[in-house]
Amino acid sequence: MSAHPFAADAARLIVRAPNWLGDAVMALPALGAVRRAFAGRTLIVAAASLVAPLFEEGTAAAPDEILVIDRDREAGQLRAARADALLLLTNSFGSAWIARRSGIPERGGYRTSGRGLLLTHAASRPKGRVHQVEYYLALVRGLGFDAPAAASPELRASPASLAKADALLSAAGVAPSATIVGFAPGAAYGQAKRWPPQRVAQVIAALARDGVTAVLVGARADRETARAIESTLPQGTRVVDLIGRTSLRELVGVVARCAAFVSNDSGAMHVAAAAGVPLTAIFGPTDERATGPGGGADVILRPVFCRPCMLRDCPIDHRCMKRIDVDSVLHSVTAHLAGGPSGAGRTGRRA
Repeated sequence: MSAHPFAADAARLIVRAPNWLGDAVMALPALGAVRRAFAGRTLIVAAASLVAPLFEEGTAAAPDEILVIDRDREAGQLRAARADALLLLTNSFGSAWIARRSGIPERGGYRTSGRGLLLTHAASRPKGRVHQVEYYLALVRGLGFDAPAAASPELRASPASLAKADALLSAAGVAPSATIVGFAPGAAYGQAKRWPPQRVAQVIAALARDGVTAVLVGARADRETARAIESTLPQGTRVVDLIGRTSLRELVGVVARCAAFVSNDSGAMHVAAAAGVPLTAIFGPTDERATGPGGGADVILRPVFCRPCMLRDCPIDHRCMKRIDVDSVLHSVTAHLAGGPSGAGRTGRRA
């Protein structure tokens, strides 16, 4: 292991971003610390195609270059970027092996799963439970960067993304003056993270009676959830379904246009929190102490004995989600729209 400080003399540094949207958002404070250290030098963010557009928005990362990774030829892409150092925010042995194969002289990351043998600079993982934001900050601190003790991710939708979102909403018949509440009713991790669609529909119907326009967002895999919501809405209740119909940049723009946002633990939840949109975050099997949103969101959960279980599917009765009632979520959203605190399960937890 080299005693030379990591990337101290590097003119070009690649940071390999996490592969999931939520993780990439939570890594933004750590990337900001690296960006500040690399002022006047070239910072390249390497990311999977589904995540890479995030770094075209206004973030603390502000990379000079974005490298869209193709997993089948990643080592060659990294080599072709002619970097002097590579920082891995990814955790797998495979990502460290690819880094070694790239031939980049300096390689930094966490010392886990035998990766220390493939890295030139390795940091020890934090002990105990830490929030994912702190997990990334601890890594860059461990590699010698000056990182804050605590921070929340921040994201500003670019003018281009806002324009794309406005065009998409206009095409869906949403007037510029409409009050929009966004809903992200799916979750990539599994069914257990999803609040029952029938209850989402009840919140949407109540908001619609007050003239609020509900907009559904999410990945194509969430279409079944969207159908379940729409099938239980009272006749005549309008909802704009954009699930599976937005690029990541359009998603960022649509979320930024929302007056409030309701989400399960998902990537869209972290986008909303980072964009400063008043957020109602619903947590069941996952641990809000590790992946909760920053920015003082309302984090609504129920303290049942089995959570956080981290399971994709509930083996019993899904009580962690089913005990979250419609009124609690609706009260949180309406308080956000009124511009005041809800008191409905608020943790005020800052990442």
